[in-house]
Amino acid sequence: MALARQLTSSASLKCKVQVQSPLLLKWGHVAARRRLGSESKQLIATNVKRPRNVNVPRAAAILYGDWGTSKAYVIGLAFAVGGYASFWLIGAMCILTALVGINYIIICRLYPDGGGVYASVRHRSEVISIVGAFLLIADYLVTAAISALSAFQYLGVPHPEKFAAAAILIIGLLNLLGPKHTGGLAFLISIPTAIVVVVLGLFSLPHMGDAIGHLQPLHGGFWSNWGGFVGIVLALSGVEAIANATGVMRLDPGSTEAQPSVRKTSTPALVWVMVEVCIFTALLGLAMHALGGLQTANGEVNAPGAEGVRDYMLRYMGETFVGGALGPAIGHAFGFAVSITFGLLLLSAVNTAIVDLITIQFLMARDRELPSIFQRLNKWGVPSIGMLLATIVPMLLVILVKDMVGLADLYAVGVVGAIATNLGATATDWKLPIKTWERTLMFGTFIVMAAIEMSLLIDKPNARYFAVTILAVGLILRGLVQERRAKKEAKPPEKIPVVVVPSPAAPAVTSVSDRRSDSESLLCAIRGTGRTLDFALREARETGRRLYLLFVREQPFMTEQDAKRKWQDDEEASAIFAEAKQKAGDHQPLFAYAVSPSAAETIVDIAATLGASRLILGAPKRNALLNLLRGNVIREVSSLLPEEIDLLVYA
Repeated sequence: MALARQLTSSASLKCKVQVQSPLLLKWGHVAARRRLGSESKQLIATNVKRPRNVNVPRAAAILYGDWGTSKAYVIGLAFAVGGYASFWLIGAMCILTALVGINYIIICRLYPDGGGVYASVRHRSEVISIVGAFLLIADYLVTAAISALSAFQYLGVPHPEKFAAAAILIIGLLNLLGPKHTGGLAFLISIPTAIVVVVLGLFSLPHMGDAIGHLQPLHGGFWSNWGGFVGIVLALSGVEAIANATGVMRLDPGSTEAQPSVRKTSTPALVWVMVEVCIFTALLGLAMHALGGLQTANGEVNAPGAEGVRDYMLRYMGETFVGGALGPAIGHAFGFAVSITFGLLLLSAVNTAIVDLITIQFLMARDRELPSIFQRLNKWGVPSIGMLLATIVPMLLVILVKDMVGLADLYAVGVVGAIATNLGATATDWKLPIKTWERTLMFGTFIVMAAIEMSLLIDKPNARYFAVTILAVGLILRGLVQERRAKKEAKPPEKIPVVVVPSPAAPAVTSVSDRRSDSESLLCAIRGTGRTLDFALREARETGRRLYLLFVREQPFMTEQDAKRKWQDDEEASAIFAEAKQKAGDHQPLFAYAVSPSAAETIVDIAATLGASRLILGAPKRNALLNLLRGNVIREVSSLLPEEIDLLVYA
């Protein structure tokens, strides 16, 4: 039996597969076990797992898209708050970032199947997990808005709020298509950004003497400085995103799905990004003090010959430091490079926030915490209603607020509350295997985050109103779901007549040896009843080969509950299978149905497991733009398919 040998990108893919009697197929990775049965008249399903194909660079890119972009706007905002004493506030924020990072290294170790606040707290309290989830939703909404606005302020366009709103709309519409490999795209964007940051840091080193000379002590009392510190605690939500991603990270060598471990992926990703962000944010925050003549007025920062540099401080620093060393022309070119790289990374952060919003709404709807409309998928497997909310609300925020300070006033309450909830629940869970020093550090960090959250709720009324509004709307929706469920359960069960329709005759399979001798079987992956299906039926009839017809419902957002869905519930698959039965006549094929986040990997796995000698695919009808956005299944299958299986593309 031919088996695929090179499917590293689907190391733990376990999709639901249903195969018509008499063949029962349970499959996972390429080395899936095959089980046969000649008496069952039902279709079976296996567990559902997202493919664990996120490696260290992609995991780091998920985090860097949030933490790495914080330098773009936090440094300028800090100077607007503290002036030439702002370095002390920036340093305190870097220490807090490191503490949170260390704690989430522990959380990612403890929760290899997803360690975000919604997943990790749910086994302790459903109510607390719901509150944490809605706080995180509030944070992601503001993250999308503030990242988009900051991107176009760095690009220096007029009316950046209009461009930001348009960009959010375009990114949201692209997510309707379920774009793939966003982690890889974020990684590609993060590389030039990291290079630009390092270069800017190097050109800042000669100015450290001036920076230290301009450095001033903090003004005012403790509470005044505490308020300034709380005001710049902005970019921490990425740590929740990487904790949620542990369920799709590659397993450590020697670990299994039964006893998973992703420490060798999550820990390096967190450490790399944490070190870069803390060191370079502190370095550039100090170097900013070397710029003479900076003045604050009405929350804005003005420089000699350049007013309003608060929201693009790194670009101004690049033009000044590089221009002073290599000439104004090169300085201007470097400032342009800073704008482009950070602009792209910030737009990537917008996409990450929208994807996270869609995912968390979908998961909550699957857990019956939100109305079922939030889990209804379009033909590309994306929840349309969740996408609309994840797009429209940030657009409205950026159009109505129009200012970075105003958006910052809405920020942080959500993410700080979610992180505090996660840390507090984990630190006080005595069933978890946590060392004493780890539990002490986590609880201490929880106290700090809780204090920051209380300060935000008191000092930032707009953030309080926004977070409370999102939480109230979410709890109302949850209440409606609970009320509808209670009414439905209160009704007496109706007796539904069951009609059993015998399946059409199919060649019997009596033993494994008989099955292995059938080495000339065909597998045709179909999405419709057109010419590809007709060709496969004709080919099987003329050659006398056994034909398997496979329908894959590609669905990027999946949970364990998808395993309960049957092919009879899929109207499109049912219609295709019914027509195929009619067209097949006496030479009936066997039908397979799968729900998977990756159609290409599923097709290859099933072809290898069935031992098909030939795989038949239809040429895609969609245009080149859709192929670029969603990926070409034929190209992906071709790269994964073992040499023993021939690929035939029918056009």
